[in-house]
Amino acid sequence: MAYTLEKPTPPPSAEELRARIPGWGADLDPADRPSYAKEKALDIGAHWTFPEEQPEGRDRRERSIEHGRLTPVFGTAQPLRGVAGAIRRLAYDRFSEARAAHWLLLVAGDRVDAAGAHLRSLATRHPDNPITETGITAERRWNPLTSRLGRVDARHQWIDPILVAGPWILAVVGVVAVGRRLLRRG
Repeated sequence: MAYTLEKPTPPPSAEELRARIPGWGADLDPADRPSYAKEKALDIGAHWTFPEEQPEGRDRRERSIEHGRLTPVFGTAQPLRGVAGAIRRLAYDRFSEARAAHWLLLVAGDRVDAAGAHLRSLATRHPDNPITETGITAERRWNPLTSRLGRVDARHQWIDPILVAGPWILAVVGVVAVGRRLLRRG
């Protein structure tokens, strides 16, 4: 409604709405409201208001900037380390959880961590095998066409090989390029 010099008509009162619309205002009385029982403070036998806090032990900064403190209980199995940890710390220190940058940095930190794990696996006796770990061999063995038809993600199936094999191919190309340079210098 546009602003005019005349005073706008006031909104209808509760009585007018109740008379005009069947069932309007049925939940105004708390006794008739289905969720009213949940709104009452019930004695459920809990003996604390806030749980005992887990000791931090060291500087923990993986909490949202919206919160003044860590949750009373938090995981310590995967401490932040290396470049991936620095990326995650940046996400927590600088951006709110409501910002896409926060989540994109967390995803980037995860990808950097995964790439580091792949590189570390090359130094072991059992490096990662991108062919068997993607499930391609199982797909070929168990109905390859029917496993691809009728899927929800059919639109992006063409890019799956690029996303899965692409980083491995780039890594091989990089290793070959570095090897050639080293051979030329030597």
